[in-house]
Amino acid sequence: MSAPYTVRVAEGPADRESCFAVRKEVFVAEQGVPEDLEYDAHDAGAVHVLAMSADGTPLGAGRLLHGAAATGHTGADASVGSLGRLAVTRAARGLGVGAALVRAVEDAARALGLSAVDLHAQTHALGFYERLGYTEYGPEFMDAGIPHRAMRRAL
Repeated sequence: MSAPYTVRVAEGPADRESCFAVRKEVFVAEQGVPEDLEYDAHDAGAVHVLAMSADGTPLGAGRLLHGAAATGHTGADASVGSLGRLAVTRAARGLGVGAALVRAVEDAARALGLSAVDLHAQTHALGFYERLGYTEYGPEFMDAGIPHRAMRRAL
């Protein structure tokens, strides 16, 4: 049986808007992140990934920063990409969408020739990322009022 959704790199304005709609639902509406913090200048040059149901409903999104845009998140290492803004709608949780989005970001990072992917995980999600091969490093820190830890996975 195939998955009830597909995951792919976002192409064009409609896909980008679908990614932003998921992020708004999860981060802004659910978690209370201010909208002006959720969207930033990095969105324009990022690789965005999108999970869509068979009927075209957006289920999840994530983004990969690379090059100069990523160095502020990776300890100034331009060979490492930065996974961020990973969000899965409440209705799609438990279907494997989050893991599929992480793997899609990793595939995009490999295609760009990157050696690893870093991320800043909300502390409640550490176990999820650990199961996908990520390792914590550095101290806990606050981002948008939510505790986070840095994590990395070599590709």
